[in-house]
Amino acid sequence: MRQSPSGGAARGAAATDSGLKSIGTVLNVLRDEFPEVTVSKIRFLESEGLVEPRRTPSGYRKFSTDDVERLALVLRMQRDHYLPLKVIREYLDAMERGEAVHLPAVGRQRDGAAVPTPAEAPTGARIGRAELLAAAGIEEGELREWESYGLLTPLADGAYGTESVTVASLVSELGRFGIEPRHLRVMKAAADREAGLVDQVVAPLKRHRNPQTRAHAEARAKELAELTVRLHTVLVQAALGVRLP
Repeated sequence: MRQSPSGGAARGAAATDSGLKSIGTVLNVLRDEFPEVTVSKIRFLESEGLVEPRRTPSGYRKFSTDDVERLALVLRMQRDHYLPLKVIREYLDAMERGEAVHLPAVGRQRDGAAVPTPAEAPTGARIGRAELLAAAGIEEGELREWESYGLLTPLADGAYGTESVTVASLVSELGRFGIEPRHLRVMKAAADREAGLVDQVVAPLKRHRNPQTRAHAEARAKELAELTVRLHTVLVQAALGVRLP
């Protein structure tokens, strides 16, 4: 059983803590700092071994304070340092061994050499091509291949949305299981169709002259996006026969 890298109480003690939280409660706690986090995201991080909540006899997840701190740390590494999960796992393992670690401002090490940190870390919703390569730990050829399948698309000026780091990391992780980029075209097509459906719903609000109504359209789009992602996740897991607590 993993221990929290923050050096909290032993997991055995946490297991008996009456303050164990359900996944819904954890979601509400994390959303104060990470408004985009979802239940699906927490489950994904668990499936990757980055957090190990207890399970009740009926199979429900229960998270200790250490678990929540660990999740927050993982999310910060993704958000602030653009690290892929395999690199985050290496940092967490080092922390558990009591080793001092120094997180890069952006990116990771490649082939034993430090990737230069840009003079100014990417902010807002944009990241440069070199920064994307460094953050995702991929090569130029891989990025070109993924672009050819529409999995990643640069903006007009050649930059990328920061969500591209997450996309690249997930494509890379799926590759470990033999799922090639060409196999993911069906996922991209499904995502585009789902986005089109959401856009149809909010389009009238987005065209409204009232700024408050347009702002409401953005909030509604985020809400609908989360619902579609949750539904997609449940449908896929149900099709695979994966039990959902």
